[in-house]
Amino acid sequence: MKNPWQTLDIKTAYENPWIKVTHRKVLNPSGGSGIYGVVHFKNIAISIVPLDEDYNTWLVGQYRYTLDEYSWEVPEGGGAFGTPPLESAKRELLEETGITAKTWIEAGRLHTSNSVTDEQGLIFIAKDLSFGEAEPEETEELAIKKLPLNEAVEMVMGGAITDALAMVSILKVNLMVERGLI
Repeated sequence: MKNPWQTLDIKTAYENPWIKVTHRKVLNPSGGSGIYGVVHFKNIAISIVPLDEDYNTWLVGQYRYTLDEYSWEVPEGGGAFGTPPLESAKRELLEETGITAKTWIEAGRLHTSNSVTDEQGLIFIAKDLSFGEAEPEETEELAIKKLPLNEAVEMVMGGAITDALAMVSILKVNLMVERGLI
């Protein structure tokens, strides 16, 4: 489909190692002038739903500075463009939980908030698990929780999990399990 928007000017408003924010002058689809702010992420968002043979999974809890509140999520993080996403998924799972997996399934792609950002996310399922010690980054003070996948779904449905990437990952993987796809 043809893009009905026309970009007249782009200026960088802010940039750091993780994001770049641009201010854009545009003509909208009806020809009216306007502005658009775009947040460009310099990494791809990676989420992992580890599953054991009994369909238990692991969540990671941490205090999120941007929200000023505690958040339960699936293991997730950023993968550099140019690095194979599976490599980034393996690193994040090990780092946050100490878990490694023999079997990996790419379960989907999503955009986290496409009205203001171009951030992409990939969902992975990790199976045939082995357990070791977590290796969190210095910015991470993590709690790890093992629970049945259906309880993670209930946490999403009850509002205890609000992170978009985690919500989509848990609900999609649960549907895949229910449909016998994994």
